[in-house]
Amino acid sequence: MAVKRKILLCSAVVACLLGAAGCSKTPNSASQTTAAPATYDPLKAFASLTLPDPAGATRAADGTPGSAYWQNRADYTIHAVLDPASNTLSADETITYTNNSPNALDYLWLQLDQNIYRKNARSVFAFGHANPAPTEGYVLDTVETNGANTPYIVNDTRAQLRLAQSLRAHDKIAIHIRYHYVVPGKFGGRTAHEPTKNGEIYDIAQWYPRMAVYDDLRGWDTLPYLGSEFYLDYGDVDYSVTVPSDMLIAGSGELVNPQEVLTKSEMDRLTQARMSDKPVMIRTAAEVNDPASRPKQGGTLTWHFKMANTRDVAFGASKAFAWDAARINLPDGKTALAQSVYPLEAAKANAWSRSTEFVKDSVENFSRRWYPFPWPNAVSVGGPVGGMEYPALVFDSMKMQGAPMFWVTAHEIGHSWFPMTVGSNERRDPWMDEGFNTFIDVFESEDFNRGEFGPKRDSEFSPKSAHPADGLVALLADRAAPIVLTAGDPVTETYRHPVSYYKSAFGLVLLRDAILGPQRFDYAFRKYIRDWAFKHPSPSDFFRAMDSAAGEDLSWFWREWYFTNETYDVAVTSVKPLKNDWKNGATVTLENRDPMVFPVTLEVRYEGGRVVRVQVPVEAWMRATAATVPLSSSKQIVSVTADPDHVLPDRDRANNLWPR
Repeated sequence: MAVKRKILLCSAVVACLLGAAGCSKTPNSASQTTAAPATYDPLKAFASLTLPDPAGATRAADGTPGSAYWQNRADYTIHAVLDPASNTLSADETITYTNNSPNALDYLWLQLDQNIYRKNARSVFAFGHANPAPTEGYVLDTVETNGANTPYIVNDTRAQLRLAQSLRAHDKIAIHIRYHYVVPGKFGGRTAHEPTKNGEIYDIAQWYPRMAVYDDLRGWDTLPYLGSEFYLDYGDVDYSVTVPSDMLIAGSGELVNPQEVLTKSEMDRLTQARMSDKPVMIRTAAEVNDPASRPKQGGTLTWHFKMANTRDVAFGASKAFAWDAARINLPDGKTALAQSVYPLEAAKANAWSRSTEFVKDSVENFSRRWYPFPWPNAVSVGGPVGGMEYPALVFDSMKMQGAPMFWVTAHEIGHSWFPMTVGSNERRDPWMDEGFNTFIDVFESEDFNRGEFGPKRDSEFSPKSAHPADGLVALLADRAAPIVLTAGDPVTETYRHPVSYYKSAFGLVLLRDAILGPQRFDYAFRKYIRDWAFKHPSPSDFFRAMDSAAGEDLSWFWREWYFTNETYDVAVTSVKPLKNDWKNGATVTLENRDPMVFPVTLEVRYEGGRVVRVQVPVEAWMRATAATVPLSSSKQIVSVTADPDHVLPDRDRANNLWPR
């Protein structure tokens, strides 16, 4: 997501962009504390690596879900009313919670994210930003389990329900909650409302009490919601929202009562859009203020949506929405529908008039390359929120246009893969969410309309040399920078995007382009996605999955890139002819000077113009700090360059070249 800043990557090797228009500037890590790097130690680099989560019955040693893997399930039925006059949402919610664990549960934990907007919320103290117009958060009017009033305590953004009888293993419980809350204004960040010339736009998210996750790693995961996104179980969500009849709603999942909330013309246009690769207007600009564009005048309408196998749902609501849609072509002949809603002032030629084109192409690309999009609709809502993802629905700023709009749209809808399909824990492992999604943006930005908006560049992380690896040198040299394996909340804005987005994504680029190669990487990465779709992988599961499917012990890489914050420097220290005659061949000596180690490409130029590239595997430095590379040729060597394409984040490129 990008409440304040978005980082995306693309180009053949990959270039970085921090993009969302209007975002605050993230300080360059080069300005932070630096220190002389430690020297390379082969015994440390190639030592055995013990992963944080041990393999066992629930999580197998090959990185797949184990034979005894389990996860609990939360199904929701919600009837909500949004009152624009008071900016209040009231709802009646029933959660059917299934305990698939082997343990009896004496209590249950709910997530109450709206409580982050209270005056004394923990987040206020964690980040030092008082809410400018605090709300009461959730007001719980009724809390029942299996029809009986249930005692509970609320602590910040969580509530503990204390059960009269334990919820036995493999049993279910019905939780009934009536509640209401005031929707925060523009300051809400991920959920807000804001006026436009034709009416208020509501971006409604984190709008119902949701079950915390009980898993095999920690039991109940009760981290408070301070702002670092979500960790949620899967289930089906059946929800209805009642609004004034002049409002449209765009929601996660599928609208199941179009005949009650749409005109015949709008339903006919939706049918046309499902067969069209070009966007079809469902509600035109001319119809936005036309009462005939609504099936009734006055009173209210109830919009009914269903979404299967999802972590969450969200929706946008406004009477100001124009609406268009187009068919998404998925693998195996399946289709879905790309949709965009936005205010008229956003419908410019290179802005929201192209939103559905961006959504459609992104979903098709991600589906083709990695894993098929699993839901019937992909929706982008133009409103007050400047970039935030929910399953199959994203909130993007109505003020975006041009290249930043494409980049942010592709990135946000890409979250439907990470973490909406591959359900990692965003609060503890943001790099598995933002970094993985930033990585898959690489290919969409290269491919869209033959590179119309690529390659993307960032002034902070991609210097004028345009080699993105060089942009990481300052971050790696910064001794104050956190490691990738850091939970989200403690990481300051200085480092949040550079580490969780950019360094994480670039790690996958290195793994694909410099270590495994596309053929092995793509197979292993796709298998990881398939194996953990709609499940909860941990970092250890990912590391084991890639090791096993790619056929490499990558302990040296996991340690240096994810568990530490170290630097890299390889140097060409000598080039000598054998027996003092170039006709006998030559030897090149490479020295690994910093704690990190990588396989490296050597480019050798010979007299007469011949150029040869030699791949030096990482094992060359397994027992020593220097590696000797034999070359066979009858010509004199003119120059040798290590890492000629700047694929690796080498801190001293001057010593990569011989002669100096």
